[in-house]
Amino acid sequence: MPTEIEIKFRVTDLRSLTGKLRAARFRLVTRRTHEMNTLYDLDGEVLRRRKELLRIRNYGSEWTITHKSGAKRARHSSRVELETGVADGNKMDAILGALGYSPSFRYEKFRAEWASGKGKVVVDETPIGNFCEIEGPSRWIDSTARKLGVSPADYITKNYATLFADWKQATKSPAREMTFKDVHKS
Repeated sequence: MPTEIEIKFRVTDLRSLTGKLRAARFRLVTRRTHEMNTLYDLDGEVLRRRKELLRIRNYGSEWTITHKSGAKRARHSSRVELETGVADGNKMDAILGALGYSPSFRYEKFRAEWASGKGKVVVDETPIGNFCEIEGPSRWIDSTARKLGVSPADYITKNYATLFADWKQATKSPAREMTFKDVHKS
């Protein structure tokens, strides 16, 4: 089964990061594009308790469904990831509902994707700050991070739901979802 290996780090200067990506010979694959993610779970947070994730993602005009499991956190986050395209996200939502799943959390961002030979780098502008993800083989992640001026001490292995929960606790925000509308109104 395919395994996703990645790290995140906070980005304070998007323009500087873009310059570093170009200097490291990354090519822009997808320009800044809106992305909406909806996580699903069963009553009693069955998937969450098993540290699994079921997600429908709308990225630009594309829809995908993803299942992640087997989370391991060391220096890098590693999970088994199964993902496939979906022709109609609204129908997929209805199918999941008919099977007993319901939306448990939504998060959105604007994402730009960059590529190099062995992996990819994505730059995410979220309602709680800007982040970068480096995804690929472990050694390549560390090498790419060094090229971008990021040390292992800066690595984040948490997912966006956990980062949002941490942000809520730190800011005392009443926001329920990591959407621009919900975060900015609170």
